[in-house]
Amino acid sequence: MPRFFTETIDDAKGIITGEDAKHIAKVLRMNVGDALTVCDTKGSDYDCVIAALCASQVELTVQRVSPSQTEPSIFVTLYQAMPKSDKMELIVQKAVELGVSKIVPVQTSRCVSRPDQKSMQKKLERYNRIALEAAKQCGRGIIPQVLPMLEYREAIEAMAQDEQAILFYENSTSSFREELSKSKTSLSIMVGAEGGFSQEEVELALAKNIASISLGKRILRCETAPMAALSVIMYQTKNME
Repeated sequence: MPRFFTETIDDAKGIITGEDAKHIAKVLRMNVGDALTVCDTKGSDYDCVIAALCASQVELTVQRVSPSQTEPSIFVTLYQAMPKSDKMELIVQKAVELGVSKIVPVQTSRCVSRPDQKSMQKKLERYNRIALEAAKQCGRGIIPQVLPMLEYREAIEAMAQDEQAILFYENSTSSFREELSKSKTSLSIMVGAEGGFSQEEVELALAKNIASISLGKRILRCETAPMAALSVIMYQTKNME
């Protein structure tokens, strides 16, 4: 069943406008009486039928409201050090598919990519469009946001406020399985860019009681590491059953 997002919806009726309305009317060629699912971006699904439509607006009648069954039980924030080229676009797309709740780009000492404020704003707009399309495609109940970039120290301070926080570092000997066995509902993780983290950055994280964990004996690419980490997290927290 087609699935869309709108914040203009309640228990009785809803409205879809803009490009989604055009897609419903012109591309999918849906008609009055056709069924579709709408998410309110807050984790609720609305089973609807089309009451009226044109190319600019679709009016909906709500038949049933239920909590989204696609949202994981754990809220994961990915702090991702800015990689080179367009790798961040792939990371955003796949992280959303795997169940991430929020993504925060981070500037670390070894980042090669150092966009200025204007360039970063354009990147954020594109990242959030990618997140939206990925959320639609995989049936998410929320649209994970890509937030403005933080400096490393700012990111560490933010992570330290979460219930649980992990920095992935190739030289760590701590057990990922053991760390994930701790029962939490919220988790922050940080993945480095192409050059990983400096020893000083790792020590700063440890000083804030952020766990340093390895993803195994092989060195993963910066775009592979967050996918591997999120897959393990979702499996270990029973969100892949």
